[in-house]
Amino acid sequence: MTTTRSAVVVGAGIGGLTAAVALRRRGWDVSVLERAASLEPVGAGIALAPNALRALEAVGAGDRVHGLASLQGAVGIRRPDGAWLVRGDTTMAGAGSTVLLHRAQLVSLLTDELPGAALRLGAEVTGVVAGGPTETATVTTRDHTWHADLVVAADGIDSPTRAALFPDHPGPAYTGVTAWRFVSAEPAPVQLAETWGRGAVVGLMPLADGRVYGYLTATAPPGTRSHDGAAELRRRFAGWHDPLDQLLGALEPGQVLHHDLRWLRTPLPRYDVGRVAFVGDAAHAMTPNLGQGGAQAIEDAVVLAATVDAAGPDRVEAALASYTDQRRDRTRRIARTSARVGAVTRWRSPVAVGLRDLGLRTVGRWAMPRAAKGLESILGWRPPA
Repeated sequence: MTTTRSAVVVGAGIGGLTAAVALRRRGWDVSVLERAASLEPVGAGIALAPNALRALEAVGAGDRVHGLASLQGAVGIRRPDGAWLVRGDTTMAGAGSTVLLHRAQLVSLLTDELPGAALRLGAEVTGVVAGGPTETATVTTRDHTWHADLVVAADGIDSPTRAALFPDHPGPAYTGVTAWRFVSAEPAPVQLAETWGRGAVVGLMPLADGRVYGYLTATAPPGTRSHDGAAELRRRFAGWHDPLDQLLGALEPGQVLHHDLRWLRTPLPRYDVGRVAFVGDAAHAMTPNLGQGGAQAIEDAVVLAATVDAAGPDRVEAALASYTDQRRDRTRRIARTSARVGAVTRWRSPVAVGLRDLGLRTVGRWAMPRAAKGLESILGWRPPA
């Protein structure tokens, strides 16, 4: 008689929900514990690159995502006056199969793949015991205790589970950049291009539902805030190329999300402890400069489910060690590359920025194909069978 194996997922973000769906499709009994009382449609946009789309296909969510609009048109980097520094198109590195959508849409797609009883809202985890070869892992909330063959720590960049099981790890570090994000229903022609200024970046993305997602960053001391985010953006980015003025002019203060950008500058030594596996930002929070944070969380989830399922019930710890081996080098490499790109966008010196822009213009004709080839190792990833 086959005994159903159990998993508890801590956190109902993209990585946690993907892990839950992937494990359940392999016959696991899964509970997802989310401390929020409800999954509100908040957040911003996400670009699902080809590697993320293949991972979602592996858990049965690919058809619904592929039914949404994919990226088309020009891509590249511009100056604040609108002039192109580097320009290419979406056929490079398979970018044309990238789907741009609101994070809430993806969360909804994933929760639809789970039975209602699997998702426990308002369940704040107060403790995790990692277990061992002969002991299940234990997860406690204020009013319940779960015993599970596997715990998936998907509790984000400030992961309490990571802090408990890696007490000597310094945690996330500030990048020196603060970020504003918004989603606007204002009709505006936008392309998937970033605009680089002096220590500032603007990115605009056309979402699958017709709205526009915008993200704007600037160098600032940590904790820098204003009482009116929309007004602050209009002040900081006045005079930047169209249609930014139009989009910012239509924003209300409540439409703007503002967070400092942080990452795990000090990598975790491994992504497993006992019967606990870390995924997504809890394992390897990275800067957003390659747009791979969500994609790597989805990859983690699919690899984790395939690895623990293939190992059998008595070899969970060995399977999690294999999971670390499969994921650690790849995610570290992507995080380092993303951080290097981000460092260039933080330059504020007029001389340094001028030289940067001149270099981008000069090498632009051949840089995009080379960059696209370099991205193949990221975007060309395929999930395990």
